[in-house]
Amino acid sequence: MSRIFVTGGSGRLGRSVVAGLAGAGHQVVSVDRDAVPNEQLPAGAVQHTADLLAPGVAERLIRETTPDAVIHLAAIAVPFSAPEDVIFSTNTRLAFAVMSAATAAGVPKIVTASSPTALGYGSPAGWMPPSFPLNEQTPPRPWNAYALSKLIAEQTMEMFAAAQGDKIRYAAFRPCYVISPEEWQGAPTQQGHTVRERLEDPALSAPALFNYVDARDVADFLDVLLAKMDGIPNGQTFFVGAKDALAAAPLAELFPRFLPGSGPLTEHLTGTSPAFSIDKARELLGWEPKRTWRTELTPPFEGIDTASLNDENRHGLVPAGSTSKETP
Repeated sequence: MSRIFVTGGSGRLGRSVVAGLAGAGHQVVSVDRDAVPNEQLPAGAVQHTADLLAPGVAERLIRETTPDAVIHLAAIAVPFSAPEDVIFSTNTRLAFAVMSAATAAGVPKIVTASSPTALGYGSPAGWMPPSFPLNEQTPPRPWNAYALSKLIAEQTMEMFAAAQGDKIRYAAFRPCYVISPEEWQGAPTQQGHTVRERLEDPALSAPALFNYVDARDVADFLDVLLAKMDGIPNGQTFFVGAKDALAAAPLAELFPRFLPGSGPLTEHLTGTSPAFSIDKARELLGWEPKRTWRTELTPPFEGIDTASLNDENRHGLVPAGSTSKETP
C-alpha cells in the first residue's frame, strides 16, 4: 500500500482516479480548489482544498503528507474554456509547481497528465500525421494554448528526469477523451453531448478522431504504472485509451469523410480498430483497458445501418438520428 498525492482529485477524471486508487488499497490524498461532498469521498481517501499556484502551497502540502507518489491532474481541462493566455499560464505553472515541489521533497514517483491534443489534430490550417494509428512517436504539432501547455508539461517532466537521473522516477500519460462512469448512464460528456449522441452522429466524435477512455481504466493504468515505474526507462510518456474507437462504423469508412485525404493512411483501421495505439502501455507495463462503449453503455447501443452510413458518406450527409444538420 502506498500514499498517493493526487492533484485535481475533484475533477471528472480525478474523482475516478481517487476512487480507483483507494479501491486498490492505497491511501489517497486528493488536492483541489474545490472539495467533493465528504459522503462521496471513498474510504482510504482524504481531501485538502488548496490553490496549488499560491507560493509554497504545493511544497507544504507534499511535505506534510509525505506521499510515495504524486499524480498531477489539476489543470484547465477544456481547450478555449478560458482566454488562451490564462490556459497557458495556469497549466504550465501548475505542472512546474507540482513537479518541482514533489522533486524538492524527494517523492520517489511523479506522474503528470498530458493530452492527445498535443499532436495537433483539428488544426484550422490542416493536419495530417505520417501514419495511423497515432502513437508516442507521432510528431506533436500543438495549435492552441491547451495543447501546447500539455506538451510543455511532458517536457517539464523530461527536464526533471534528465536532472535527477534514476533517483526519482517520472512519467507522463495522455488520456484519451475521458468518459466518467455516470456518462454511460446518459449524463453529458465534457463537450455537452451524451455518449449515445456521439455514437449516433459521427461528426461529434470526429474532432477527437473518435478516441475515448473510461475514467476507471485510467485509474487502473495509473495503479499499474506506479507499480512498474522502477522497472522501465525513466521519463516515459504513454497514450491511455480504449482498445476500440467511439464509432459504430469502422474508421476506415469514417476518416475519408472527416479527414479528407487520409484514406491511404487509414484504410487498415477496419473493424473496431482505434486511431490511437496503446501498444506502448501494453508492452512496457502489461496494462490492458477493461471497458468499452459496447460493454458499458446503458441501455446498449443498437447501432446504425452501416450500409446507410456508407451511402450518406458518399453524399456528405450526417447519419440519421444526428443532433447536427451541418456537414463538417
